[in-house]
Amino acid sequence: MGSADSKLNFRKAVIQLTTKTQPVEATDDAFWDQFWADTATSVQDVFALVPAAEIRAVREESPSNLATLCYKAVEKLVQGAESGCHSEKEKQIVLNCSRLLTRVLPCIFEDPDWRGFFWSTVPGAGRGGGEDDDENARPLAESLLLAIADLLFCPDFTVQSHRRSTVDSAEDIHSLDSCEYIWEAGVGFAHSPQPSYIHDMNRMELLKLLLTCFSEAMYLPPAADCGNTNPWVQFFCSTENRHALPLFTSLLNTVCAYDPVGYGIPYNHLLFSDYREPLVEEAAQVLIVTLDHDSTTSASPTVDGTTTGTAMDDADPPGPENLFVNYLSRIHREEDFQFILKGIARLLSNPLLQTYLPNSTKKIQFHQELLVLFWKLCDFNKKFLFFVLKSSDVLDILVPILYFLNDARADQSRVGLMHIGVFILLLLSGERNFGVRLNKPYSVRVPMDIPVFTGTHADLLIVVFHKIITSGHQRLQPLFDCLLTIVVNVSPYLKSLSMVAANKLLHLLEAFSTTWFLFSAAQNHHLVFFLLEVFNNIIQYQFDGNSNLVYAIIRKRSVFHQLANLPTDPPAIHKALQRRRRAPEPLSRTGSQEGASMEGSRPAVPAEPGTLKTSLVATPGIDKLTEKSQVSEDGTLRSLEPAPQQSSAEGSPATEEPSQAWREQRRPSSASASGQWSPTSEWVLSWKSKLPLQTIMRLLQVLVPQVEKICIDKGLTDESEILRFLQHGTLVGLLPVPHPILIRKYQANSGTAMWFRTYMWGVIYLRNVDPPVWYDTDVKLFEIQRV
Repeated sequence: MGSADSKLNFRKAVIQLTTKTQPVEATDDAFWDQFWADTATSVQDVFALVPAAEIRAVREESPSNLATLCYKAVEKLVQGAESGCHSEKEKQIVLNCSRLLTRVLPCIFEDPDWRGFFWSTVPGAGRGGGEDDDENARPLAESLLLAIADLLFCPDFTVQSHRRSTVDSAEDIHSLDSCEYIWEAGVGFAHSPQPSYIHDMNRMELLKLLLTCFSEAMYLPPAADCGNTNPWVQFFCSTENRHALPLFTSLLNTVCAYDPVGYGIPYNHLLFSDYREPLVEEAAQVLIVTLDHDSTTSASPTVDGTTTGTAMDDADPPGPENLFVNYLSRIHREEDFQFILKGIARLLSNPLLQTYLPNSTKKIQFHQELLVLFWKLCDFNKKFLFFVLKSSDVLDILVPILYFLNDARADQSRVGLMHIGVFILLLLSGERNFGVRLNKPYSVRVPMDIPVFTGTHADLLIVVFHKIITSGHQRLQPLFDCLLTIVVNVSPYLKSLSMVAANKLLHLLEAFSTTWFLFSAAQNHHLVFFLLEVFNNIIQYQFDGNSNLVYAIIRKRSVFHQLANLPTDPPAIHKALQRRRRAPEPLSRTGSQEGASMEGSRPAVPAEPGTLKTSLVATPGIDKLTEKSQVSEDGTLRSLEPAPQQSSAEGSPATEEPSQAWREQRRPSSASASGQWSPTSEWVLSWKSKLPLQTIMRLLQVLVPQVEKICIDKGLTDESEILRFLQHGTLVGLLPVPHPILIRKYQANSGTAMWFRTYMWGVIYLRNVDPPVWYDTDVKLFEIQRV
């Protein structure tokens, strides 16, 4: 039968279903088989031939028929899993049912009255279909999930058969050890199976259905506590699923082993269409959804030093019940960590390779899923985090993240990408090794729209952060605290900043310490505190190599004097706020010598009008995101956190709820115009007295006269001579006693867990356009907005 006939017959069946007012018996196979037995329709065809409006009409007007359709389709999948899908016809039925369920499920999830449907048992739906097994009948959802798991390890359908003989002695699906059929070499599996286009396509269809099952989460509004676990994920990742370990390993290895370059030959992808990429994308999406687990509410996996012969560490206690999270947290072999890190770094760097030889490699689109996966790895497996920071391989993750941050900074549809990039860097910056690694010279010349500089990875980070703050989208303002916290965390370890980076830091201080900016929102002075802390750390702990920064501080000394003499009387405060109305944008480019951008770079561009984006929940303030620790003499960290619910930094009360007001607080207009908050003398005094200016003032007191003397004596206007003097100068014994180093480490909390959930599902929603699985349905987890 031709494909056109096949589509026509399928469409006829759909029309019959929508026009029948009477229930159709489940036993009427002649009717139900039309949907899957004789047709060969692609998933795109199914979406075209079954409009969402028609599914909703059946749902409202003949609910029993929709229920029977789902039940019969699941039954066919269960039968296929039982039999092992040996004939082509059985394989086709399984694929057709899988596509149909992918189409129908979202329309069921959007109706709260139907939510329980898949978790109820259907009379007569016991596994064997006999009379006696109704008592132990499974809910439909469980039957569906177990059938998908079995089908993902079905010889000659989704994996290669190991038998050489004829069909009659085919492998028994029940005795099959799926650990021998893992899809790709890597963690816990050494054998790389022969690639098969057909198997990849079949896996992809089943994973799409699995992701659709999990997507019920999109139809629930964001909850404050993030505690509600997704029942589909919970069951699928439990011990009920005998394939949990091989499937987890298959998904992880498929993603991390993927090489879009096409075996290292440029332009290879133009000759061979890459059928692996859609599977890898689907695998990455399923993987991050199974790992959606709020680590603050459950017993986190412990990090102990035990190692066993297996790929998974037998940690004690057993850790979370979600086996995927459990397995991820227990990976511990160096070679496995190396495989995962190299794979993720290779894929994250892929969009950067584009810029050397345009179109020479296939450009992948799933970097956001990869960043979520990398985050989960670091968050759930501390040994992995330490491994990443142990070598300069961490820079292979850092550079792509900085590239994405810089590229997306002006685009409001990519605010989520900006957040996850910054969160990852915040997590890494809590570890001393990260700061140390940043001293490695930066020589890779990825074309980026930033000033040219010669220096280290630390310089790159500072220059990109400066660019985000001064020319990013206004919605990034809540991230300023995070960006500067990262710089504070690494500052004690930075051996030598370039002149470009030093000037950028001082330009930020200049911009943030104008009186109208300091007085126009309750939190703005925190940014000045962070920058002063950066300068103090470098002066006290890395003075010797940092003559560029010392010189920049001397040149801009007036900024520090202005801060020390900040006016606190009401008329001055009032005057500063009046000036704001006429002032330009808070952070103009003026005063920051931009310098030419790198050759070959394209400027960051705003989103195209009409671009779809999904809303995100607000992220918690920096005081909720991080926990302060002090670095002791021996390098160990000691937590400085007071009892919970204390005041946050610099004497402003901690905001309990990251409300809309919190997001708005940096937009100067919202402060006094709406009458919520206005600065008082007492308020300014309360933090002005805490400004940590002593070290810098002492430095200026000692060095400024010496530098001025050199200039007069030698009639100098030449920087190099002054820099040479500063390089050999010393302040030993002249500065105040060094302060202890403070590190603000990321701490897991339910606010970020909820943010990750909405971000992850938003990405999955927007990236699945062919077919558009969720597009015309009523999702509740986020809003879909047009730019």
